[in-house]
Amino acid sequence: MNQLEALKQFTTVVADTGDFRQLAQFKPTDATTNPSLILKAVQKPEYAPLMHDIVGRHRSAPLDETMDRLLVRFGTEILGIIPGRVSTEVDARLSFDTEATVARAERLMALYRAEGVGPERILIKIASTWEGIQAAARLQRQGVRTNLTLLFSFCQAVACGEAGVQLISPFVGRIYDWYKKSAGSNWDEAASAGANDPGVRSVRQIYQYYKRHGIATEVMGASFRNTGQILALAGCDLLTISPELLAQLAASEAPVTRALDAAGADTDLPRQHFDEPAFRWALNEDAMASDKLAEGIRAFAADAVKLEQLMKAI
Repeated sequence: MNQLEALKQFTTVVADTGDFRQLAQFKPTDATTNPSLILKAVQKPEYAPLMHDIVGRHRSAPLDETMDRLLVRFGTEILGIIPGRVSTEVDARLSFDTEATVARAERLMALYRAEGVGPERILIKIASTWEGIQAAARLQRQGVRTNLTLLFSFCQAVACGEAGVQLISPFVGRIYDWYKKSAGSNWDEAASAGANDPGVRSVRQIYQYYKRHGIATEVMGASFRNTGQILALAGCDLLTISPELLAQLAASEAPVTRALDAAGADTDLPRQHFDEPAFRWALNEDAMASDKLAEGIRAFAADAVKLEQLMKAI
């Protein structure tokens, strides 16, 4: 049994890609996409015709609607390959606008519905800002399942759990990146690997807090830099993994052991609550989380603009 097969015994494996032609070989349950992954995919010759088709058929539509149609087209193609759910992201430029986020999510769901895709197979990805979390709470009450992304801090996770979101995506690799860069020449890679990785520690804390307090929100570790981070979270509800790292896991037969177990969740953290002022203060006080959240929103927004420019040029 290779490591990917062994991991699937403990954790739901999710593919993090827009390149749906790669999916079949890894047999993931779910898949996640984002503007950066879709941008990367449509620049490949095998996917360019898909974008040309969408733009050609909806040339008179507003550009933001055409963008959503492209995202849904990719999502629909992915759902034809996997048995589970696909995550489709709301434009990051709406991350601080609750009303606009809700409206865009509703349009994405309507586009999926028009393709015959039921709501149980869709997760709407929204940045874990205060406004995004409030939008997700409203959408969940409407029966729209949400995936709160760009999550770097405990206060974001607590607020998401209180909002009743379906799933959160704490970003392991980007947390690791920040601490490594901050430490500079003092960074000790060996001492900060595996269970001691700062990104792994963050997810473990959130996972144990959720399980200890009976919070139903699913935890999906994301943004991995190496297989060591993935294996250190074996047993997490879900892990979303790039095709490159899925291939590395499939190529190794080293043993895999469960690292997280809901039955043994061990944390002394009491149940916590963050209203808006407390949330904003806690996020402000966490330099890593506030830096990476802002950076992530800017990066996804920039790639959305690049994707729009490609569509305009057709």
